[in-house]
Amino acid sequence: MRIGKENVMRNLLKAALGLVAFGWLLCGQLQAQAAYIPYHEAEDWDRLPGGMGFGPLTGGFPDPDGEHLWLLGRCGTNNCAGSDRDPILKFDLEGNLVESFGAGLFAFTHGFYLDNEGYFWISEGAPDGDARAEPGYEYGLGHQVHKVDQQGRIVMSLGVAGVHGCNATHFNGPSDVVVSPEGDIWIADGHRGGNNRLVKYSADGEFLLQRGGCVGDESKEPGMFDDPHGIAMDSQGRVFVADRGNSRIQIFDSNGELEAIWTQFGKPSGLVIDADDILYSVDGLSGLERPGWRDNPGWEQGIRIGSATTGWVTAFIPNRAAAQGAGIEFLAVDFDGNMYMNDLARTSVSKYVQFKPLGMQ
Repeated sequence: MRIGKENVMRNLLKAALGLVAFGWLLCGQLQAQAAYIPYHEAEDWDRLPGGMGFGPLTGGFPDPDGEHLWLLGRCGTNNCAGSDRDPILKFDLEGNLVESFGAGLFAFTHGFYLDNEGYFWISEGAPDGDARAEPGYEYGLGHQVHKVDQQGRIVMSLGVAGVHGCNATHFNGPSDVVVSPEGDIWIADGHRGGNNRLVKYSADGEFLLQRGGCVGDESKEPGMFDDPHGIAMDSQGRVFVADRGNSRIQIFDSNGELEAIWTQFGKPSGLVIDADDILYSVDGLSGLERPGWRDNPGWEQGIRIGSATTGWVTAFIPNRAAAQGAGIEFLAVDFDGNMYMNDLARTSVSKYVQFKPLGMQ
């Protein structure tokens, strides 16, 4: 993507400010953050019937009633293909399951979004050539993004079931999806080994634009991607893409023009931006030193929380030592700022309850 001279200068200034902010964080905040992590973990939060394990969590959103939470899983294992379990689950805030649906509709569930009209959006995130795509192929599933109503019916699908590609009608391992209040559909199309692009569709599924490239087009250039793994939108309608392979977040305006690149949020897999423009960035891969994973040396795995407006990082929750290498990728945040997450090593979901020590109320 071509960027004009004024945009380049503006982006360089924002990058410089981001480095200054991050330098301040390292120099002035590290000791304080080590002593004050504003969450405590409540393990085994979810209470599924019959002792069933939740399995990997791939995203979640609070219900508008403020009393429930919608979570997307992979049917107790790491793939829903052939399973009779429901991947879309509704819990109360105490972890009790109150509703579920979606069995048989998806294979490798990945991206998850709840739009303003109450529809769920779910992506099939396994790229072609990945072993996780094979079970879906057996059932004619994969490489799609679905719009689902609250009765569990698919009301619209983008992409062709089980067929990968890189054009207006085909995806290859779409990782995540977000929908604007106006109904525009933004998709991070690609999982490691798949496409490397951001695409936008109208509310009725008309292809509008693309940024980035296809399989083999991994790039560190501005506006290009290497494993775009997560996506979120702030109150201004800006689109934040977790450019995981490049250990950065790229921010685009509503027309798909690049506005900024942030590196202070680690190696992001999943992104959440709440109604107050608080940004939650999930980093489950930094420091692994695995060839081909485009490592992020010198960084620690965990959740970085900050402002989607200024880019300042204000809190850090380290990944559990027992889960190093297992990979936290997604989380949910309720209206009170409590977080819900797990990783591939845990069969249940933990709730991270926000609190303030005495004297900081």
